[in-house]
Amino acid sequence: MSGTAGTGRPCSPAERRALLALARRAIAARVNGAPPPAPDDPDLPPVEAGAFVTIERGGELRGCIGSLETDRPVGEVVARVAAAAATEDPRFPPVRAAELGLIDVEISVLGPLEPVEPVEASRVVVGRHGLVVERGLRRGLLLPQVAVEWQWDAETFLAQTCMKAGLPRDAWRTGARVFRFVAEVFGECDAPPDSG
Repeated sequence: MSGTAGTGRPCSPAERRALLALARRAIAARVNGAPPPAPDDPDLPPVEAGAFVTIERGGELRGCIGSLETDRPVGEVVARVAAAAATEDPRFPPVRAAELGLIDVEISVLGPLEPVEPVEASRVVVGRHGLVVERGLRRGLLLPQVAVEWQWDAETFLAQTCMKAGLPRDAWRTGARVFRFVAEVFGECDAPPDSG
């Protein structure tokens, strides 16, 4: 799946390849106990943006961690969250060195959060928007591709994001704050081949 990030411009094919290569190097370094790679590839996008890195093995989720911060270079964010996705996602054991050749990496470069006001399902476009729901100290986030993969409608997507935050399914109707964002999503499986 691909789209335009909220940074104002989509990543070029070379920028996508550079981010995916950086994520892969960061994962390998963390798994092998090596120093993290420097995000110094000249093809990295010159933008500041949040990002999530998703790791899959055999089509099954193996780890996913990200950051909403938008004040750091996206290459720096991708390197950090890729390493974290491999070893710090509490839902999974850390990725092992023997798995490095078996995993696929997907990156979601996030656009800025936009408040959904008033909070209505009609203001959420499945396949375009990701969601954040907040109430008090609880926060849940789901990426745009999750609703597509599970074939949810907008109301179900809102309810599932509430549940991700540890809130009741209907919290979006009862005062929780809801934000939407767009993301540019690309992975190793759909990256254009290197022409060099």
